[in-house]
Amino acid sequence: MNMNPAANIGWIELLDTLPSTLFLFVYAMLFAMVEIEIEGRDGWAMNLPTWFRRSPWYARACAFLISGKPLTGYHAVMLFVPLVSFHLGLAFGQQWSWGLEARILSSYLIWNVTWDLLWFLFNPAYGWARFRKGEIWWHSRAWVGRLPIDYVNALWLSFVVAALPWLLRGNAGHLLRHVIYVATMILLVVLAACAAPLYRRWYEHMRRPGSDERPKLGGSREGHGA
Repeated sequence: MNMNPAANIGWIELLDTLPSTLFLFVYAMLFAMVEIEIEGRDGWAMNLPTWFRRSPWYARACAFLISGKPLTGYHAVMLFVPLVSFHLGLAFGQQWSWGLEARILSSYLIWNVTWDLLWFLFNPAYGWARFRKGEIWWHSRAWVGRLPIDYVNALWLSFVVAALPWLLRGNAGHLLRHVIYVATMILLVVLAACAAPLYRRWYEHMRRPGSDERPKLGGSREGHGA
């Protein structure tokens, strides 16, 4: 086994990963924004027309994996949508391998945390100031500093998964790509946090009193289902 990871990959190849990282960041930001539009200030599907379970065995099994959060119909579907989309290349001829799967899963774990954090940063009901223990009921378990335990678990697990090709076959490329992917994601999140107040002001502006034009349609908002 080659114990020198840097011997297997050059900086030029690492920099080639930046476009995909930027794409995944924008993808996470769009997911966060659409969820803000759907959920508003009430996270974890609290006020959505979806089923909500805590006590059945399957809900308790899921809660064990996601730090005690309830299981909802919304999340039972939504958490798998991006995971499936991360594998779309396989449907268009990309050759599968264990190394590729390790890269996909490790990238997804960080992407999932990025999506969740951006929801708080851009949501006018939260922002970074309210992103702390005691302010978010569905992140009520342990925190490490300013981060929920879910984020910390996803971070270390992502590095374990990314390191598997190196540990098993001496291929350090996936691990080093993951290092620069995580570092770039952190930088992009910091930049997004700086820009988030602009989005929050726009969000409130689009909801100013009297601006909604649905009443002009002449029907009720509960009206006519398909």
